[in-house]
Amino acid sequence: MLYFSELLNRKVVTEDNVYVGKLVDLIFKLSETAEIAKAVVKTKLDPKTIVDIADVVKINGSITLKKNYHAKELEENELYLSKNLLDSQIIDISGDKMVRVNDVAIQNQPYLYIAGVDIGLIGFLRWFGLEDLANKIFNQYGIKLRSQFLSWGDIQTLELSRGHVKIKTEQLKLQKIRPEDLADYLEQTNMDNIGHVLRTFTLEHAGEVLNNLNLNYQVEFFKRTELKEAARFMSHMEPEEAADILVALPKKKHEEMLELLNEPIRKQIKHLLSISVSPVGDIVSTEFLSVDSNSTAKEVIKLVKDVGSDFGEILYVYFLNTEKQLVGVSSLRSVILQNPESPAYKFMRPQIEVASLSTPVSVVWRKLLKYKYYVLPVVDKNRQMIGLVKLDDVSELINKI
Repeated sequence: MLYFSELLNRKVVTEDNVYVGKLVDLIFKLSETAEIAKAVVKTKLDPKTIVDIADVVKINGSITLKKNYHAKELEENELYLSKNLLDSQIIDISGDKMVRVNDVAIQNQPYLYIAGVDIGLIGFLRWFGLEDLANKIFNQYGIKLRSQFLSWGDIQTLELSRGHVKIKTEQLKLQKIRPEDLADYLEQTNMDNIGHVLRTFTLEHAGEVLNNLNLNYQVEFFKRTELKEAARFMSHMEPEEAADILVALPKKKHEEMLELLNEPIRKQIKHLLSISVSPVGDIVSTEFLSVDSNSTAKEVIKLVKDVGSDFGEILYVYFLNTEKQLVGVSSLRSVILQNPESPAYKFMRPQIEVASLSTPVSVVWRKLLKYKYYVLPVVDKNRQMIGLVKLDDVSELINKI
């Protein structure tokens, strides 16, 4: 992921290394995907030469254009990123609370598009190159600075051309999105938003989306939902998913919800709950590599070199906060491909499926298969990491049952 603050004023050259000018803006399409359509370059002859993004060959230390790049014009339904989105634009989140867009996050795979906006202090500091310094200072006082990220999917794009950015309130378009894709999107927002969106759907459609949510989000949703309403949602879910959720809920709510489900569904779920309640504690491996969540990619790689010989294999790196709680994960391959100075929060994946020592092996098995994981972290009740369970070991245990 790139940030606009990191791209602005970068040198622009052609493939044969002829200097063209500096990047001064980007142009994006006013659409659901917010695809970057053009780059704006300040040259000696023209302060705003517009170049088709298809002529951009690569973006690294500088921006490289094709030898024979073409000048373009701004088209209908296209907006300047600086003028229409940054700083002077205000986002209306709750009708009476206003916050500024401090930076814009740009995804570069499979094409360039706006992923969302940073409305936090980190986004502001990034413009002055003070992000790392601020993190070091605040870390001394036990304070972790985090990006406050607002997904592009939350923004009402029609309001952009009217002088401000608004949170999207229309939910009808969401119903056209495949449940699995919508679940991925919702996991990038927050629990309040998840609950709000699910309640705008029919129970059947909400059940399909719930089936595709990460178990942590499923459990939290049902913990927050009133008992009778929770039972209505659960009655439209897959029995296997419902069983996994019930295992993770407090015993009282677990039992009360079961009683509210209709008889055929209750029988199915009770049968699933009775199968393989063996916990996974006996197969937990304590061999895992964990690092401080404030580490940079360079620091992680150095640690791998220093201690790597002590491990049988290192596939993933787990990031822990100052309380030793699990807050993120990244494959070792992903770490190696990062800019050495990139802080962990830029490349680690914060949404992590986990198990506890008492999680039934059947639940762990379904998680590993559902999310196509090779390993699953095991944490205690305070989310402090204990170890890992591996697919091979779980498979052997399942076959013995």
